[in-house]
Amino acid sequence: MKPGIHPPYRPVVFRDRAADYAFLTRSTATSDRTIDWPDGNTYPVIDVEISSASHPFYTGTARVLDTAGRVERFERRYGKRGAR
Repeated sequence: MKPGIHPPYRPVVFRDRAADYAFLTRSTATSDRTIDWPDGNTYPVIDVEISSASHPFYTGTARVLDTAGRVERFERRYGKRGAR
C-alpha cells in the first residue's frame, strides 16, 4: 500500500440497535461515540439500521413472493402477450 493516502484501519464496534446486537471488527469507518467492550478496551461505535441479527434473510422471516400468481393475475387483467 502507498503510505500516507489510506485512512487508519482499526477495530470498530458495529451495533444494531433493533436487534440489540453488536460485533467487533476492523474498519476504516470513524465515529465520535465510543463503547466499552467486554475485553476492557474502548472502541468507536457505529450504529447500523440492519445487520445479520435483524435482516429477514438471516433470521428466517423472509417472505417468498408468489411470482407465478402475479404473472397469472397480470395475464387475467391485461390478456396474454401477443393475443392482439
